[in-house]
Amino acid sequence: MFCYQCEQTAKGTGCTAFGVCGKSPEVADLQDLLIYLAKGVSMYAHRARQLGAVDRNVDVFVVEALFTTITNVNFDEARMEAMIRKAEEVREAAKKLYEDACRKAGKTPETLGGPAVFPVPSSRSEMINAGEKVNPEAGSEVHGEVVQGLRDLVLLGLKGSAAYMDHAKVLGYEKDELYGFIHEKMDFLAGESFTVDGLVGQAMDAGKWNISVMELLDAANTGVYGHPEPTKARVTGVKGKAILVSGHDLKDLDLLLQQTEGKGINIYTHGEMLPCLAYPGLKKYKHLVGNYGSAWQNQREEFEKFPGAILMTTNCIQKPKDSYLARIFTTGLVAWPGATHIGDGKDFSPVIEAALAAPGFDEDEEPHFINVGFARNTVMSVAGKVIDLVKAGKLRHFFLIGGCDGAKPGRSYYTDFATSVPDDCVILTLACGKYRFNKLEFGDIDGIPRLLDAGQCNDAYSAVRIALALADAFKTDINGLPLSLILSWYEQKAVCILLSLLYLGVKNMRIGPTLPAFVKEPVFKVLQEKFNLQPVTTVEQDLKAILG
Repeated sequence: MFCYQCEQTAKGTGCTAFGVCGKSPEVADLQDLLIYLAKGVSMYAHRARQLGAVDRNVDVFVVEALFTTITNVNFDEARMEAMIRKAEEVREAAKKLYEDACRKAGKTPETLGGPAVFPVPSSRSEMINAGEKVNPEAGSEVHGEVVQGLRDLVLLGLKGSAAYMDHAKVLGYEKDELYGFIHEKMDFLAGESFTVDGLVGQAMDAGKWNISVMELLDAANTGVYGHPEPTKARVTGVKGKAILVSGHDLKDLDLLLQQTEGKGINIYTHGEMLPCLAYPGLKKYKHLVGNYGSAWQNQREEFEKFPGAILMTTNCIQKPKDSYLARIFTTGLVAWPGATHIGDGKDFSPVIEAALAAPGFDEDEEPHFINVGFARNTVMSVAGKVIDLVKAGKLRHFFLIGGCDGAKPGRSYYTDFATSVPDDCVILTLACGKYRFNKLEFGDIDGIPRLLDAGQCNDAYSAVRIALALADAFKTDINGLPLSLILSWYEQKAVCILLSLLYLGVKNMRIGPTLPAFVKEPVFKVLQEKFNLQPVTTVEQDLKAILG
């Protein structure tokens, strides 16, 4: 195996023996083969689409293939093998789609090679061996580290976009042109000849398209559940039976809330599900009582202590401990060997039964509340007051301190940075990196809270809209605002967000705690020269550089 798609990759260069995330070499190789075959599907689908022929099943499969290979999603060899066999079927369907479209148009089909014709092995062991031959390390031997790193920068950005598209699809929101974007980029990556400039251009274009993807997901979440409202979220236990919901998927939480209504079970969010407590369409359920725990990397300790059942939606699962394996459940694309999977029918009866069998909280814990729900509608509704505070000199600077959390040393930087931000500055945050400081008290500036939680990593569009609205109000661009972005990254959603910010021309961003292993020094120098993208240093140095 060779995997370097997350921030915690071994030695900062790549996992080669076993994934730091818990991914086995076998699963890693199967995932690499799946992505390779998905490129083959897109080679046909892209050309068919240019001739006006589309197949939603083909489109959805490529998105799901990309999403299922994101960090902390699918660890199950059997599920991966099944997806590879499906890839072969879908590729044949895409090929027929293309050839039929050519006949209708009076054109001769191109003779395609590489992933379009790669023979799918018949056994799992052969699939694993084949995956080794198409992993990033193998690509580096052909293209060199710099070019391969840029190819993977584009690919990993696509994985993040695919995750957002899947979240939107679940809620009934899709756009054909976005499937076209995915196929176009996968077809490009299936090529054999690349230049650094060409790949950087493709990365920026992927960032442009991802803004549309994030906009679609925002429309899906707010269209179905309403715009988040400022909400005091309880973060301590309530007496009674309990189910904990982690991941990112609002629809799964909604369905579970419907199925548990009146059953005497309290529902808690975990990790990136915390923002769900602010959506009107979800907070209406009285048994959605609060949030338990913190970010994904602490789940093995937190889940072990949680006295109820646990449901994992989308990504963020870690290897469960034996102590709670029987009461953790997966759904959607998430899978762990030995964990009970809830299928497409979304019958959560096994989760409910496990919750009723577990002890639950035997008493109310000491109440503690934190503020959530400061998404774009809320923040933009007080934009006038914010502008007045800036002009009056009461609000000096905005800091967006957000992104992924993780277990690797160095992430205390974000806690220290937040607590060191002067009292005349506001902190906007989103994604699970906020757990580094979101339970601390920051006070307010003339009634405007100094800490504004804009939501999940999936809600990055909110932050972009807020920044653009403020820029418009101040008659400047984003770079002209008293705004600094301090970003933490972990997995592939963070990559596509970074590409979107770079596409928008945002300069002077700081990223950490370490730089991506796939962005090699010559490429990072280009990003430094063009965007002044910088690695974080120390809190003191970075604050002084920003504020003077």
